[in-house]
Amino acid sequence: MDGTETGWGRPAEPAPRWRALLDRARHGRAADEQPEPEREAPPPPQQQQFGQPLPRRPYNPLDSRASQHAPSYEPPSYEQPAYEQPRPVPPRPPINPLDPRHQVRAAAAAAPPAAPAPASAPPVEQPHSYFSPSPARSAPVAPPPPQRDYPQIRASAAPVRPPAPAPAPAPAPAPAPAPAPTSPAGARIEWRQTQPDNELERAMAVLRRKLGKPRVLAFANPKGGVHKTTATVLAAATIGSVRGRGVLAWDDNELRGTLGLRAGSARHARTIKHLLADLMQIEALHGDGLLSELDSYLRHAADGSYDVLAGEENPRFAQRLDQGTVRRVMDLLRRTHDVICVDTGNNVESVNWQTVMRQADQLVITTVPREDAAFTADWMLDVLDESGMGDLVSSAVTLISCPSPGPLPMLNDFAKHFATRTRGVAIVPYDPSLEVGSSIEYQDLQAETKQAWLRAAAMMIEPFAE
Repeated sequence: MDGTETGWGRPAEPAPRWRALLDRARHGRAADEQPEPEREAPPPPQQQQFGQPLPRRPYNPLDSRASQHAPSYEPPSYEQPAYEQPRPVPPRPPINPLDPRHQVRAAAAAAPPAAPAPASAPPVEQPHSYFSPSPARSAPVAPPPPQRDYPQIRASAAPVRPPAPAPAPAPAPAPAPAPAPTSPAGARIEWRQTQPDNELERAMAVLRRKLGKPRVLAFANPKGGVHKTTATVLAAATIGSVRGRGVLAWDDNELRGTLGLRAGSARHARTIKHLLADLMQIEALHGDGLLSELDSYLRHAADGSYDVLAGEENPRFAQRLDQGTVRRVMDLLRRTHDVICVDTGNNVESVNWQTVMRQADQLVITTVPREDAAFTADWMLDVLDESGMGDLVSSAVTLISCPSPGPLPMLNDFAKHFATRTRGVAIVPYDPSLEVGSSIEYQDLQAETKQAWLRAAAMMIEPFAE
């Protein structure tokens, strides 16, 4: 059997699918043996005119678009292994000047190095995305390099050349350095003592001086409602707050005065009536025994700066305050106190009132800026002049109390008028703590009111200060 029947003796013909592979291999081997001719740059593509068909491009087996139409590849059979016929290496494609990747590389190589950003340049705000979080949620990011102006790719007849590098801009003038902040550590803190009011210092110095002997201050005005009781209490409180002790306020009003209710703590219900009942026994005492015994008939301020001798509420008791009795009480109080402030009554014809005026060392006329109050005070001064107490009138002090806040139209006129009749005029301002008419507390007064009373009290005591 020669194999003709079975087909083994016939010469085998290459399969059609191998013919293309063999031809490709032969051409590739021949291309490797022959020198590669110089490649010329392809002619520039002609600009397509509107309405003309596009020229047909030659078939390129390496083109990815042509591979879509090429016959499908099948692995070689066992009759002719693939390793006996090596696959040729395709030649490297020429550089296309229109390729955007080539233009980007050329522009990057020709561009000058970027100048470093100035230190004072503000940070460039980074866009926020999922892969680049906002600066508020991440650490500060260095500013990106300056963006280069890449050439735009266009379909033109001539190849696009990279633009010439622009001349470097002239450096901007450096900004003026900001003034260095002042460090708090280097600052000097100077403590300056506030200069006190010289007038207030002088007033307090006057109130602290020795008076030579006990002094009696009589607060008088026949008109009611002119702040006689208030002035008596505040004068005693002011002088007592400076001197510390030895000041007493006496309610000698014959018509049921209220000084005992508005000043001092009512430890007991004793008044001047109880003092007169035991006056003979008390007058016989001396020293600490006298102070201790008299203390049981007096009331005391909350701060202990002054004492209070309350008046009797029964108006019939006024008949017992004759000239001799008033002198005995005054002499007793002088033995225990340095300053005695007397709240007088409204009856200038009574023996009690006239006796207090003759025993007084200083007359204080209390008034408010009202015509009836000023008229009554002026008439009282005339009565005292006619009674032979002209020296007491000329050395008197007029105290004008402001009954309401705000400007008072008659205040200046009153001050000018009484300045011609008395030694001095003191004005004390309105204070809301005194308006309710209840207990008078010196510590509740406003600072302006306290200062005014210091000046007024110093004016009263100044003629006797040594």
